[in-house]
Amino acid sequence: MNKNPYEVLGVTKDASDADIKKAYHKLVMKYHPDKNPGDKTAEEKFKEVNNAFDILKDPQKRAAYDRFGDAAFAGGNGASAGAGFGGNPFGNGAFHFNMGGGDMGGMEDILREAMRGFGFGGDFGGNRGTKQQQSGRDLLDEVVIDLKDAFFGTTHTVKFSSAVKCDKCNGNGTADGKPAPVCKTCGGTGYVHARQGFFAVETPCPDCNGLGHKIDKKCSECGGTGTVHKQRTLDVKIPAGIQDGARLRLAGMGEAGPNGGRAGDFYLDIRIKPDKKFERVGDDLLMHMDLDFVTLAMGDEIEIETLDDKKLSVKIPSGTQVGERLRIRSHGMPNGRGGFGDLYIEIGITIPKRLTEKQKKALSEFAGKKSEKKGWF
Repeated sequence: MNKNPYEVLGVTKDASDADIKKAYHKLVMKYHPDKNPGDKTAEEKFKEVNNAFDILKDPQKRAAYDRFGDAAFAGGNGASAGAGFGGNPFGNGAFHFNMGGGDMGGMEDILREAMRGFGFGGDFGGNRGTKQQQSGRDLLDEVVIDLKDAFFGTTHTVKFSSAVKCDKCNGNGTADGKPAPVCKTCGGTGYVHARQGFFAVETPCPDCNGLGHKIDKKCSECGGTGTVHKQRTLDVKIPAGIQDGARLRLAGMGEAGPNGGRAGDFYLDIRIKPDKKFERVGDDLLMHMDLDFVTLAMGDEIEIETLDDKKLSVKIPSGTQVGERLRIRSHGMPNGRGGFGDLYIEIGITIPKRLTEKQKKALSEFAGKKSEKKGWF
């Protein structure tokens, strides 16, 4: 049973998107595997936090959970449905299946079955044509990258096993590779009609098992399903400047649909590890630098190294205060519009622990002059 995502993140049901994201970042850093090597409890907590955030960051998923609870994702439609049909082919706990396919066909099938269960015939929405082919399942993976990878962009290679279209029958499931003929019993609808008292009831066609087509001679490679399981390698390009929590979609790169049905989509969730030197704020970067008193008081020119390994000469104005931020334009993160954010340097101060007698005398003289000015005023 899935845990309440609000309780996992420690937020209320009316929490704002900003509050949810803030709670997520705090917990994901706390339980990150890199900070808790070998800790299985932390690993499970990390998965729970990610699954909870996956639901609450998506307005549609959040609304579905608020209305239906865990039932909204029963059967593997939700963010945590990673164990369906033989479990996780990646074996790392980060890969999930979406059992509903890539469109609203799965929901319509549910409603259609509910209508039939209550004795109402016909297809949902008035469509009484040939039964639509089932779509393949969507696939979801997650990758954690460095801030520098997010700056330059990178490629994530995924290796996994999934259903692909059978090459021998071209996905049709037939021995000759041609599309299967429409079932004569149901006319391609997948259902036959029967009357029970005042109600007309539709039941799955006994000849085609509700598929809408009938395969007399099945493909020897796939056994009539039109799909076979194979090892796959997928290279996903992560664009420069991508934000933490972004989701990339590769249309048609999920599992193949049975008997020539449309393939699902492949999704990749992006997580970005905190950097030791730079903090990201939107498209801007923030770094902290401690300088000595003399440099702050008199001004100077210093050299810094940016995230993209460039060396910049930065002028420190005389009288710069501790806590002040110096702005360097266009040296932040790529903004996806051909430009860059800004880099900010937050100024701190270094206090020497040991002073020579000459230095002590100079500071005493400076302090004395300062006191005299205060008295004069």
